[in-house]
Amino acid sequence: MRSRSHLLNSVTAERYHREVSITTAHVARKLASVKRPFTGVTPQQLAPVVEGVDLDTPLDDTAAALEELEEVYLRDAVWFHHPRYLAHLNCPLVIPAVVGEAVMAAVNSSLDTWDQSAGGTLMERRLIDWTVERVGLGADADGIFTSGGSQSNLHALLLAREEALRLAAERARAAGDAADPVAVRALVQPTLRILTSEVSHFSIEKSARILGLAPDAVINVPADAETRRMSPEALSEELERCARAGETVMAVVATAGTTDFGSIDPLPRIAALCRQYDTWMHVDAAYGCGLLVSPTRRHLLDGIERADSVTMDFHKSFFQPVSSSAVLVRDRTALGHSTFYADYLNPERMAENAIPNQVDKSLQTTRRFDALKLWLTLRIMGPTAIGELFDEVVDRAFEGWRILEADPRFEVATRPELSTLVFRYRAAPGTPHAVADAANLQAREALAASGEAVIASTVVDGRHWLKFTLLNPMTSLEDISAVLDLAAGYAERHLAEHAPAVLGA
Repeated sequence: MRSRSHLLNSVTAERYHREVSITTAHVARKLASVKRPFTGVTPQQLAPVVEGVDLDTPLDDTAAALEELEEVYLRDAVWFHHPRYLAHLNCPLVIPAVVGEAVMAAVNSSLDTWDQSAGGTLMERRLIDWTVERVGLGADADGIFTSGGSQSNLHALLLAREEALRLAAERARAAGDAADPVAVRALVQPTLRILTSEVSHFSIEKSARILGLAPDAVINVPADAETRRMSPEALSEELERCARAGETVMAVVATAGTTDFGSIDPLPRIAALCRQYDTWMHVDAAYGCGLLVSPTRRHLLDGIERADSVTMDFHKSFFQPVSSSAVLVRDRTALGHSTFYADYLNPERMAENAIPNQVDKSLQTTRRFDALKLWLTLRIMGPTAIGELFDEVVDRAFEGWRILEADPRFEVATRPELSTLVFRYRAAPGTPHAVADAANLQAREALAASGEAVIASTVVDGRHWLKFTLLNPMTSLEDISAVLDLAAGYAERHLAEHAPAVLGA
């Protein structure tokens, strides 16, 4: 059968080598030729091209498929490796990780059970141990690779919820209450609360909804207006209020690198409060985890070692391809809250015989060997080299902040701790807020439409701001200055058209 010629196996190994070589050569030429991070194509322009592909009629030729791929994807792709891609937490990639991606795609191990992955299982476990040691969680810690920070946060909060309910049941028994765990759960779960910074990631709210918590379960703790770090004083007040109101704080979520500001919450003080109130402490370090290998800034994560759980996103500040994330826990037994056994996959006898099935720890069943990318990165580059790259972008952000501070055209929200700059074009005094906001939004949209740069935007205190997220060590100060000039030009043109009387005053 001719269709068998497309299967990857020992018979087709040479064809695989030939066609992957053709593909990598094509992508390499594309990478070398990219002049802008984006073409500025609109959904309305690209949709007819994609919809015009006849998926029922195969091309039966890799070269022809790559030519078509150029039209529907590569030509208009957003290129994160370009130094003027400054929008979201998308990093350029290190080559060893891309090599790992190629290996894992061809072998296609599934990291759920030992009999599907063998060495992959042990390598992932070794990487978790290495990461746990870097964080400092202790000998009883463990973890699992996940699809990303949102899943890691969900997993951690699931464990925190189950621990809170377990402890509530224990307290009920100690008090002589004969209520069974189901009754305790029904009584306590509506009272569960999660305290987190008002600028933490949206996945905390989303996780609460998925976990079936009350609509008001997530309480946003105010952040300092200048640093955008969670206020320990406000957290202390909220913990005390919850205690008085009979509400059970199942977790305090601290953030080590907020999405908007890169701010790092005061981890030691939060840890002390969690200890005082006997509350689970989760640290969302999806962004800031790169500091673990920084030669100069590891101290910014002091206090993370006191967490009960930690989220790591290697595909942000470790320069790994999506996806590469992990959730870590101080007490490995807590992972048992997400353990289920199936006779056809991981029967209990396997655990009794010390067979290491990763599905016993994971929310996922079938799971890619994403750990391989980080493994090869560490073995080829080493952790210090990764940390040096992350240090470069943090240094560049500080230099960019100094440029913005000295430029009267802009105002800056806060001094960066990591590699994020939040700023806005400063309209003339008296310009209506709506007009000034529209000018800043127009600057972002016009930049994207031109393809000259891709930047982000956000809302701070009800106003629209622009945002640079620097994760590319190749981004220079000249790039930053050039993009600022472009953004200012677009904002000025918008204001000239929509607020001429104000500008002429």
